[in-house]
Amino acid sequence: RQAVAIPLAVKLSPFFSAMGRMVRELDEAGADGFILFNRFYQPDIELGDPLSMSDSIHLSSSDEALLRLRWLAILRGQVELTLAATGGVHTFEDALKMLLAGADVPMMASALFRNGPEHVASVLAGLERWLEEREYVSVEQMKGSVSQANVKDPTAFARSNYMQMIVN
Repeated sequence: RQAVAIPLAVKLSPFFSAMGRMVRELDEAGADGFILFNRFYQPDIELGDPLSMSDSIHLSSSDEALLRLRWLAILRGQVELTLAATGGVHTFEDALKMLLAGADVPMMASALFRNGPEHVASVLAGLERWLEEREYVSVEQMKGSVSQANVKDPTAFARSNYMQMIVN
């Protein structure tokens, strides 16, 4: 960290067995931000003749947001660094959920590839409308309000809740 003067954000994959500890160590090492989560290029096999590897890119969908939401909600308030979410942000509702869970920055790429840069204006309009309808004065006021630290039942974010979900 001492080698650079610019802000340092670390983008990690979700495949760490101790994500909370990893993020805490990055925070202690001086990172300014953490980005949840990197999507790796995943080639496919084309079964035609001849067999070959496919180089197509699969864009994200809103369904990918769930993993990010969980970790944002857990990490919010546990570390000092800026939290950003990438992957699964397509609509104003997706961006809103990221902010409510604890993101400082919801990032968007696939939606812009699909809809063009003008899509940002509709996402911002939706966010503004939602905030006004609920009388929020700023994004900062609502950010993290549904994080693990701020909900009635914080066990909703715990692994033990998994068994309860599949039994009910």
